[in-house]
Amino acid sequence: MTNPLDTFQSWFDDAKRHGVHEPSAMALSTVDADGRPSVRMVLLKHADEHGFVFYTNTDSPKADDLRHLPYAALCFYWNPPGRQVRVTGKVEAVTTEEADAYFNSRPYLSRIGAWASKQSQPLDGYAELERAVAATMIQHPRGRMPRPPHWHGYRVVPDVIELWQERPFRLHERAAYKRVGKGWREQALYP
Repeated sequence: MTNPLDTFQSWFDDAKRHGVHEPSAMALSTVDADGRPSVRMVLLKHADEHGFVFYTNTDSPKADDLRHLPYAALCFYWNPPGRQVRVTGKVEAVTTEEADAYFNSRPYLSRIGAWASKQSQPLDGYAELERAVAATMIQHPRGRMPRPPHWHGYRVVPDVIELWQERPFRLHERAAYKRVGKGWREQALYP
């Protein structure tokens, strides 16, 4: 039986070999408290048998959506080689230790940005962001700094993974994998 997570990793590595500019870019879809869907691009930071991990500001609209309804859908598309992976599942917070370790692995200016940005809040111009970055750099000179309390990671624990491979004449190869216990049940799908 095919493990879709193994196929995902193989396809992800293949996308890098094909020179896809940002193979870790994935569309993240959530639903707000009024039932309105929202989609945006985020970056995959880790994927394994436990799920697909991304990090964000916990005061952002996407985090609000996930507090309301902790389910999400992801979509990766790589062209070339002409492949798509769709994932749906429950969302859970990563551990504090995971978030701290990833935050501390980031470049200094990315860590500064996590402190300085009030993600998705109104901005009176780019100079306001530049001032916030400068003030944060004074507050946190080069070196280790604590992870901001408003910055954390989320893991999408897949219950369905769909793999799509482009084929000539739109006769694409498509299969859905539904989690059943510790394994996966495969179902071929018409394109």
